[in-house]
Amino acid sequence: MSADTEGYREYVGARLEPLRHTAYLLCGDWHTADDLASTALVKLLRHWRRVSAMENPDAYLRRTLLRVWLDERRRPWRREAAWAQVPERPALVGGTEGAADRLTILALLAELPPRRRAVLVLRFFCDLSVEETARELGCAPGTVKSQSARAIEALRGRLVAASRGAEEVGTDG
Repeated sequence: MSADTEGYREYVGARLEPLRHTAYLLCGDWHTADDLASTALVKLLRHWRRVSAMENPDAYLRRTLLRVWLDERRRPWRREAAWAQVPERPALVGGTEGAADRLTILALLAELPPRRRAVLVLRFFCDLSVEETARELGCAPGTVKSQSARAIEALRGRLVAASRGAEEVGTDG
């Protein structure tokens, strides 16, 4: 086994779970997140010799994951959803404080356009600066600031509307 392959295995072993979580935040589905992470890791392996010499291989991997996700969203079969029956939502089991809030936030995050969602994930989950996020997305720092402000405002508005809807249901019943 070559030193390059061993270095790749160590790198991936240390970063697989954060990569999967980032992919999940981007797409909102664990199965798709696993596919995205796998595709990004295959692309990383193809260029590992060059990437391993980089100052920040994590940035390369994040950018690759982001591009894989955006490419996947453009695929025609992702635009259609056919259901024989509407699926029932699972009932929340006791002892899951905060789970409903997390599910609500994830659902609202999924409603955002891809660019805004990517900005929020990179800025607040990956903890990148405005400049680093701009570099990852290939845009100006001002674009990152405006997109994150608009995304947060949209999330706030939808969260307020969702909580009002829940209060009305609670008072009617």
